[in-house]
Amino acid sequence: MQNIRSAGDPADRSEGRSRLALAQAEFDPDVVYLNTASIGLPPQSSLNALREAEEDWRKGTADPVAYDIPVEAARAGYASLVGVEPSWVSVGSQVSAFVGLIAASLPAGSEVLTAAGEFTSVVFPFHAQAPRGVDVREVPLESIAGEVTSRTSLVAVAAVQSADGRLADLDALTAACDAVGARVLLDTTQAAGWLPVDASRFAYTVGGGYKWLLAPRGTCFLTVRPEHVDDLVPHSAGWFAGEERWESLYGAPLRLAKDARRFDVSPVWQAWIGQEKSLELLNGIGTDALREHALALANRFRSAVGLPPGDSAIVSAAVDSGTPAELRRAGVVASTRAGRMRLAFHLYNTGADADRAAEVVAGRLVEA
Repeated sequence: MQNIRSAGDPADRSEGRSRLALAQAEFDPDVVYLNTASIGLPPQSSLNALREAEEDWRKGTADPVAYDIPVEAARAGYASLVGVEPSWVSVGSQVSAFVGLIAASLPAGSEVLTAAGEFTSVVFPFHAQAPRGVDVREVPLESIAGEVTSRTSLVAVAAVQSADGRLADLDALTAACDAVGARVLLDTTQAAGWLPVDASRFAYTVGGGYKWLLAPRGTCFLTVRPEHVDDLVPHSAGWFAGEERWESLYGAPLRLAKDARRFDVSPVWQAWIGQEKSLELLNGIGTDALREHALALANRFRSAVGLPPGDSAIVSAAVDSGTPAELRRAGVVASTRAGRMRLAFHLYNTGADADRAAEVVAGRLVEA
C-alpha cells in the first residue's frame, strides 16, 4: 500500500537495529512514554547541545551567524530522511503557516480534496480561502484516491492520520492525481521519523519536528518540487529567505533564494540546535530499522490486548472511561484523540513498555 523506500540489504537492516539499540541509551524517561504522537522525547545529544547554546547565550558569547550551522545541518538531515535534495527543503516553525502559503497560491475556484477528520492545520488554511471560491471537499480516507476528479486541483492529506494512525494509500493517491494533473500536499508530521517517506513523489510535503523528529517545538519543514517553486508566492519573505541572507537585512530590491529556501522563515534558533542532533540520530539508525522496531512494538501491544495486527506505529482503540486514569496510575503516558485511547511507539520504547501498557488496557476495550 505505502510508498516505502527500499528495505535495503538484510545486513543493513541488522546494522540499523544495532544502532537503534545503542541510540536507546540516549533516552531516560521516568515513565512508560507512549505519547510521541503528541510530543517526542529529546535524545541526550540534543539536550547537551541545547545546554551548551544556552550557556553561550547566558555568557553573551552567542553568535547569530553561527546559528545558521545547525539550521543548514537540519535541512540536510531532513532532506536525507525523506529522500530529496536540501534545495527542495524550506525551514519554518509551524505546519499551518506552510499550508497557508500553498492555500493562498491556489487559483480562485480550486477544489481541494482532503480526508474527513484530517488535522485542522492541514485543512483550515484552505477553508480560509473560501471567499476566493476555494472549495474543500472532505471524503473518507479509504476512498480518497477514488474521489480525485478532473475538478481536483490539490489533495491535502496526512501520510498518517493524527487521530488514529491510519495510513493513506499513497500509491493509489499519486496514480489518481497524476491521471488528472492534480497535485498532492502530504503532511508527514506523524510519519517522518518512523515511516520511510519519499517526498520526491509529491508536489509538496510539510512536517512538524517536535513529534517523531524529536525536536523542541519550533521546527517545521516544507518540501517543494523544483518545478513548482515559482507557483508559490513567498508571502512571508524575510531576511532569512534571501539568497545571501546576511546581506539581505535591509531595503529593496527583493533578492530571495532561487530554490525552496525562498520560503524559509526566520528560525527559532535554539529549536534547530536540538533538531540537528535528533535528525543525526534518526538518520544514523535508518527509517527501515525505525519502522520495523515501531511496528513490532505496536503489534506486540495489539496482540496482547486482542486487537488485530496493524501497519501503524500509532494504536487507537476504544476503551472504557476509567482507562486513562489507570494508565496514569501505572506510569504510562498516553493520549486521547477523537474519543479513543492513542498510543505511539517510537525508537526509545521497548517490549517491556508495550507489555506494561497491555497489562493496564487488557479487558478494557469496548466496541467503538
